[in-house]
Amino acid sequence: MRIKLIDRYIISQFIKNLLFALLCFIIIFILVDLFENLDKFIDNKVTMDIVFKYYFYFIPEIIKLITPIAVLLATLFTAGRMINFVELVAVKNAGISLMRFMMPFLAIGVVVTAITIYFNNWTVPEANKKKFFIERNYLGKNRMVQGLEKLYFQDAKNRLVIIEQFSEIELTANKVTILVFNPDTTTALIKRIDAAVMKWDNNNWVLMDAIERDFSSGGELLKTYSGKPVAEVEGIGKLNVVPEQIIKKQLKPDELNYNELSDFIDNQKAGGQSVDRVQVDFYSKISFPFSSIIVIIFGISISTGSKKRKGLALQFGISILVSFIYLGFVKISQSFGYNGDLNPMLTAWLANIAFAAFGGINLYMKNY
Repeated sequence: MRIKLIDRYIISQFIKNLLFALLCFIIIFILVDLFENLDKFIDNKVTMDIVFKYYFYFIPEIIKLITPIAVLLATLFTAGRMINFVELVAVKNAGISLMRFMMPFLAIGVVVTAITIYFNNWTVPEANKKKFFIERNYLGKNRMVQGLEKLYFQDAKNRLVIIEQFSEIELTANKVTILVFNPDTTTALIKRIDAAVMKWDNNNWVLMDAIERDFSSGGELLKTYSGKPVAEVEGIGKLNVVPEQIIKKQLKPDELNYNELSDFIDNQKAGGQSVDRVQVDFYSKISFPFSSIIVIIFGISISTGSKKRKGLALQFGISILVSFIYLGFVKISQSFGYNGDLNPMLTAWLANIAFAAFGGINLYMKNY
């Protein structure tokens, strides 16, 4: 019964500290970002409701980034408080081992890890899609290079659609080329359409200022039209490509959930393109949530391994320092993985392995 009461006490204190840390960091992140982007909001005449939506969709990404820091802070505050009030001494005198004392912390770490795996892989990407949409279309930020160059879509077996640029807000494609090849050989060009604009209207593409060149008769037959649906063009029919596909092709890895990113990697491999950078991000979607368990081991090793009492300010400083070292280690290892110098999976897990080893060794040396 006594151990159960201790478990409840540790868990309640840990959760309170964790929620408090998350709330504080969210407020700090939003305020810092608001001051940084205030001039951009004003210059681009962004309305208050858009600003509110921007920061509402920004919160999941903030939670993703600060969860390990908040968990470490909660660990140090909870364990540190028990040391300051000599509660840990009472726990040891009651015959409770350090490993048993750690169990509530690790249990919470496992729960937090399980939640963040789902949260980081599905909730955060959906929020990032909306956040980056606002950045791209209202602040002029995070525009993908691919979005400024030509986008290629194999719309059918013998049909290729090339789009120079696409507007997410107006759902219009600029400088569009549709190439139709002989269905038997798929090499001989039989029709080409060049349009200044192709608009998405009532679930159909409409060509504006278009020129059609027909080579099926052996010569070249020219036609011009504007405001004509693609589905009504002879030999074309309805295009299979839709705005959602075009937008998805321009998304960053942070905007793709686990399944979408896996499909993207498979498509890149099939096209013979390098996927080292994307694979590092892919494996990090699973490895990063496990940092919550790692920092708990690290935090316990720091707190219980010292005979001196630490104030809240010092504990906060230690947690920030350790978090910066951890995140710095992650970024450095990622740079090697992005360049193909390290295996992508090893790159994603390297920081966790290194810090878990250091925390475990430190915990053993100072407590046994």
